[in-house]
Amino acid sequence: MSFFSFGQSAEIDIVLNDAETRKKAEHKTEDGKKDKYFLLFDGETVSGKVNVTLKNPGKRLEHQGIKIEFIGQIELYYDRGNHHEFVSLVKDLARPGELTQSQTFDFEFTHVEKPYESYTGQNVKLRYFLRATISRRLNDISKEMDIVVHTLSTYPELNSSIKMEVGIEDCLHIEFEYNKSKYHLKDVIVGKIYFLLVRIKIRHMEIDIIKRETTGTGPNVYHENDTIAKYEIMDGAPVRGESIPIRLFLAGYEMTPTMRDINKKYSVRYYLNLVLIDEEERRYFKQQEITLWRKGDIVRKSMSHQAAIASQRFEGSSSAEKALAQAQAKEQEEEQ
Repeated sequence: MSFFSFGQSAEIDIVLNDAETRKKAEHKTEDGKKDKYFLLFDGETVSGKVNVTLKNPGKRLEHQGIKIEFIGQIELYYDRGNHHEFVSLVKDLARPGELTQSQTFDFEFTHVEKPYESYTGQNVKLRYFLRATISRRLNDISKEMDIVVHTLSTYPELNSSIKMEVGIEDCLHIEFEYNKSKYHLKDVIVGKIYFLLVRIKIRHMEIDIIKRETTGTGPNVYHENDTIAKYEIMDGAPVRGESIPIRLFLAGYEMTPTMRDINKKYSVRYYLNLVLIDEEERRYFKQQEITLWRKGDIVRKSMSHQAAIASQRFEGSSSAEKALAQAQAKEQEEEQ
């Protein structure tokens, strides 16, 4: 609303040039709801039109200039109102003057740097948006349009397996191994757990995926842990010499890539947490950080293929080889 509640005399609409063909991505808003936004990547050009529609076509609209901005900003919830802008681009669309009729302005931001992925967390929000503004003496007229940015990575060349031990002297000795330490968001975690010594009565065992969000610096550091997934490994008492296979599909869970020290404001890390509970409800656990990354669609392989390859490499069983052959045959059929 404008000064003295006379209402705005014009409406602004922002339209991307490739709006009909550009892919959209779901993104969680601050209130926990999901909505779809246009998806962009680092280095992509952002171009389109700003439509200014006069509500009273016969009446002149005086202004001090019309502009459009492309903004990337971080907002920490404990410091609301103080936005940290890491991308700020401006294009002037019209010099000060007046509009006597509705008008359309073209804009283009060439090869825009978008270094971080869009993120809405428990204590922090990183967003990208376009904002068109008609500057006026008493009240500006503006319109914002949010977009979502995904950061893509290539497959890590060095991707060693994870081997760890959990032990209580003379009571428990467990070794567990995961096939990799870095996983893309549609990947499969394949592993095995070996029971070398079991002298306590274990009732339940599970693997949790924990997301840890760290925001702020110094005295204003906040840590938020969120359990993304719980995967039951066994229900009952294991015996010495027993081994249990693990296969956990990541595609069914809502996760982001690992984010480390984003603009020196926040980090998002993921951990595999092995939890053992004995008959007296005592809990034993061991955590290991894993790295998550987003893979582009161009080099995508089917999830069944990924699972079969991982199974074959890690277990070396005939059933894994059969699963691999079936996955490859299915992929060939789809390509044809």
